[in-house]
Amino acid sequence: MTQHYRIALAGLGGVGRATASLLLARREHYRQHYGVEVRLVAACGSRAGVMDAEGLELDRLDHLEEGLTGPDFIAASQADALIEAGPSDFRTGGPGLPYLRAALTARRDAIVISKGALVHDGRALRDLAQASGSLLKLSGATAAALPTIDLLHYNLLGCRVLGIEGILNATTNFLLDAMIHRGISFAEALQEAQAAGFAESDPRNDVEGWDTACKLLILANFGLGADLGIADMAVSGIDHLGEDQLRGWRDQGLVPKLVGRLWREGEAFKASVGVQAYPASDPFALVAGKNKAVRITTDLMGEITAMGGGSEPRATAAAALKDLEHILAIRSR
Repeated sequence: MTQHYRIALAGLGGVGRATASLLLARREHYRQHYGVEVRLVAACGSRAGVMDAEGLELDRLDHLEEGLTGPDFIAASQADALIEAGPSDFRTGGPGLPYLRAALTARRDAIVISKGALVHDGRALRDLAQASGSLLKLSGATAAALPTIDLLHYNLLGCRVLGIEGILNATTNFLLDAMIHRGISFAEALQEAQAAGFAESDPRNDVEGWDTACKLLILANFGLGADLGIADMAVSGIDHLGEDQLRGWRDQGLVPKLVGRLWREGEAFKASVGVQAYPASDPFALVAGKNKAVRITTDLMGEITAMGGGSEPRATAAAALKDLEHILAIRSR
């Protein structure tokens, strides 16, 4: 008998809609590989939503009803899992935090794309998931298409991770790449990125280093069991860089990158975010444009580096649905 797995989606921006589109397109794949009938039974934005126990098609997301939103709306859908894809505010955890608290308390699995709640109240969410038996997955919140959390959870099991170094923000990597290799100004590079649609209209979280800090913190806390907060990290961005500094790096054949770094001091972890300049021979110097990279140093498997990326928002949606496949593999046993 085919099992049913019902999904509710909170957040209907670009990433949320891309996730819904890919999810619905993959339903036959889920049937064939896991014997599971996956249904999208509810979806909502900040003010309106839509629900159907028999399953929604993509066109229904264009016909939302005012007032159908919030954790109680998700609960009423009787979904087995929540995909949280709303806006992200690491300073308050909102708006995703109450959705996730309610879902995990009700023993729903959760796939998290936005970073805010994981940064703001990650320990409590981990504890809730453990207590309820819910599966909490977060690939979409940790550099999306770039494999990061999965390297820690699956590929490097049995190793002691000694340190992590990551180019985790596509916008700042594009800006630095344009400034150092094409010689254009920060303002010109930012204008290009915003016109192309991958830089935010308010880019401060990216260019000041906070987005990188959030991703690194999630990797540390959820991937390695650390207990770091944003206040524990020294964070600086790229907004302060001047032409003289850029020219100096060019003259020395160095390539600057905004990098999040995690390292051990005894049994504790330390973390920071800032600009590091790499020689041309270093793999990080080759990470161009909107690509990202992570380098993990271990005691037994040596140094593992992954780099690359995909077009947004589909790359982030695909990362979230990778998490769904991990969940289906467990729940369909």
